[in-house]
Amino acid sequence: MSVLERTKSEEAIALENKYGAHNYHPLPVVLTRGEGVYVWDVDGKKYYDFLSAYSAVNQGHCHPTIINAMSEQAKTLTLTSRAFYNDLLGKYEKFATEFFGFDKLLPMNTGAEAVETALKICRKWAYEKKGLDENDAEIVVCENNFHGRTTTIISFSNDPVARKNFGPYMQGFIKIEYDNLNALEEVLSSNKNIAGFLVEPIQGEAGVYVPSEGYLKRAKALCEKYNVLFIADEVQTGIARTGRLLATCGNCSCPDKNCSGTPEVKPDVLILGKALSGGAYPVSAVLANNEIMEVIEPGTHGSTFGGNPLAAAVAMAALKVVKEEALAENADRLGAIFRRELNDYIKESEICSLVRGKGLLNAIVINDDEESDTAWNVCLRLRDNGLLAKPTHGNIIRFAPPLVMTEAELRDCVSIIIKTLKEFE
Repeated sequence: MSVLERTKSEEAIALENKYGAHNYHPLPVVLTRGEGVYVWDVDGKKYYDFLSAYSAVNQGHCHPTIINAMSEQAKTLTLTSRAFYNDLLGKYEKFATEFFGFDKLLPMNTGAEAVETALKICRKWAYEKKGLDENDAEIVVCENNFHGRTTTIISFSNDPVARKNFGPYMQGFIKIEYDNLNALEEVLSSNKNIAGFLVEPIQGEAGVYVPSEGYLKRAKALCEKYNVLFIADEVQTGIARTGRLLATCGNCSCPDKNCSGTPEVKPDVLILGKALSGGAYPVSAVLANNEIMEVIEPGTHGSTFGGNPLAAAVAMAALKVVKEEALAENADRLGAIFRRELNDYIKESEICSLVRGKGLLNAIVINDDEESDTAWNVCLRLRDNGLLAKPTHGNIIRFAPPLVMTEAELRDCVSIIIKTLKEFE
């Protein structure tokens, strides 16, 4: 069979099961095309995409501006490695640093790579700038975090499936409770070897846990007090997903939510990925100001593909779409409608206990334990009713549609979700 030949769902799933490593448990639907907020399976059925490739497709599937930029650059030059300069990387670095309000950008490819890069920068800064003894630096992280699945990152993960039989684990990380300022101050005040605090502004994979109002701002103030880097992992929450350009912007009063002015919380180190390319190509980045980023020198870090001209063209186009189409404002407005409509339903629901989130990053909690298959079965029924979503942590369903969604489309999706939940009451 030709690799270009279309297969039916059962054949495609069988091929993956036979020839691919079983490191995912996908919902049984085989997609072949996407446009905007919609995807189609191999049998021609149309669905609303309510996951957006874990918030990588914020700009919608196959956005023409992004695809055109990628196509035009692919005809010219795709990769040089960093052994030579290329004519787009500097333009992209200038564009992105001005867009987010930082001095420097270090380009990488995947979110996990960017997290690893930020950890390296933090440690090197601690030894060369803060004056810690080499190999003594420790980084504070939060329980129930998700920053990727490299061997370093799983060393401070709580997920037993991600950790089991992958040891020995790397030392140098201290876990504290998320959204607990007392725990953060206790560890910062009692340990002189803390180099940084790595945190998700909203814990997405854990079930879309939104911290208390003011948590991030006060956590940043504690980091400043104890000369510790505040590292924001916005791989999933960034690029307009939560109704602001960055989730660390919080509820700042700036009328232009796409601005790169003074946010409520300015991270010392910002980690971006996913929607940085609109889902068209693997692009990630770490941003920081000069006094931090200058610890990176030739030979200390690199990537063959990081900073390639194709990635640069795609990322600039993706960010322009976010600003020109006011996607942060749209996510803010539609997210409020989504939570209001679902909360109205939940008041009388037996199957669903709450909805939480910010912007268009939301989740509902199913009235069952994490070991049950109720949420999985709800997602199967949602699929049958024309909407794709996926459970996380057993009894939580995450909802994160593309930010180009219209109000009419959102209300149609809310109707599908409520109709489906009623089938389980």
